[in-house]
Amino acid sequence: MDLNTATNMMQAAITSARANNQHIAICVTDSHGELLCFSRMDDASLQAGVLAQTKAYTAARERQTTRQLAKWAQETHKDMGYWNDAKFTGIAGGVPVFIDAKCVGAMGVSGLSEFEDEAVGIAAIEKCGFAIKVKLKETAA
Repeated sequence: MDLNTATNMMQAAITSARANNQHIAICVTDSHGELLCFSRMDDASLQAGVLAQTKAYTAARERQTTRQLAKWAQETHKDMGYWNDAKFTGIAGGVPVFIDAKCVGAMGVSGLSEFEDEAVGIAAIEKCGFAIKVKLKETAA
């Protein structure tokens, strides 16, 4: 993922939030979870800024949404310390970005409810024409 693509995704999330009079923080990372771009809208909390970054980092590193990771951790009786990475979170709102079944980065959104954060991220990613999960190729029977 390049900076232009990351910025376009971030702008799509900001546009959606503004249309709904919401105040969010958005982070887009590369496939390693390293920061490409970040924005905290006026009136979004400082904590939202921190969470957006950890959500994007986690989704990129694990190649799944932060909600999926939290569900897996709960089902397997693991806590977030299992990964031994202080930047990991199971709070929903981190969404990986895929192109041709390859994770190229992730978006983290924070400032709303967990599931609203996730929905804003998914909508922004899809608006820019990217997938949010690996699409398996169908094989002939």
